[in-house]
Amino acid sequence: MKNKSAEKIKTYSPTGFREKFLGEDNPIHLLFKSNSDHFFCLEIEEIMQMQHPVPPSKHSCHTLIFISSGQHTMKLGYQEYTTRDNEMIMVPAGQIFSLDNVNNIHKGYICQFHPDILIRKYGSREMLNEFDFLKISGNPKIGLAPEDVNTITNILERLKKEYSETAFTDLNIVQSYLITLFYEMNKNAVKTPNGISAAEVITGKFKELIHDHIKSQHQVNYYASMLNVTPNHLNKCVKTVTGKSAVKWIDENILLEAKYLLFQTTLSVGEIASQVGHEDHSYFSRFFKKHEGITPLQYRKLIDKS
Repeated sequence: MKNKSAEKIKTYSPTGFREKFLGEDNPIHLLFKSNSDHFFCLEIEEIMQMQHPVPPSKHSCHTLIFISSGQHTMKLGYQEYTTRDNEMIMVPAGQIFSLDNVNNIHKGYICQFHPDILIRKYGSREMLNEFDFLKISGNPKIGLAPEDVNTITNILERLKKEYSETAFTDLNIVQSYLITLFYEMNKNAVKTPNGISAAEVITGKFKELIHDHIKSQHQVNYYASMLNVTPNHLNKCVKTVTGKSAVKWIDENILLEAKYLLFQTTLSVGEIASQVGHEDHSYFSRFFKKHEGITPLQYRKLIDKS
């Protein structure tokens, strides 16, 4: 079943991409064996090379991409990352991402797995806190030391074998190898320095809170209260660390959530407005057009024509 799925992905046409994405033959969905088995690991060249941009999207699974040869550029939120030879990038579950294409990737692996796999028999939520790259506010990109490339490759090859060559994936084996993989990645990850500033700590927590509450909370006052600081102090910290105000961060995240819903759901514009915390859909449309230059409906039609 898995090999057939890979074959279907290779022949997947970009025509009607949004319709394909929403349909039962979504190429990513084809890689999962069942509703309770949210895991796959394959060489990148086994999966279709996309010839078209992917608008803001998100998945309920973590996605790990390892580039052994080539180059891959994608946006996580509004931040762009380019991954090159012997580099890895993690897209945490629930993180909105977008990309232009992956045509420059020659070799590598893509591994996708549900977060629940990590807290099965051998894991815990406390242990996962050790891996900054799994956090929305963490650094998702990892460059591997030359001596660690073979180790990482061997683990991914073993995960690929468990997915591709067994009738029923043993998730205990998958979990064990994923945890081993993460500790190997952690050796190469950019560590948060001990002398991290208070502003950076507050900004990181602010980003996490936005991710969790953006659908209902749009006021700086709310986030400042959650962090036990004044709105002015929160704004000063965020501006110092990121170069953007707290209000700008909130507005951008509302827009990203709206774009994801316009692409990845069939909800009406009014329903999407409600989903992102704007009960007045006409106000939401004006807000969207002010920032994007087109209305939400025009944005959706552009995707449909891509």
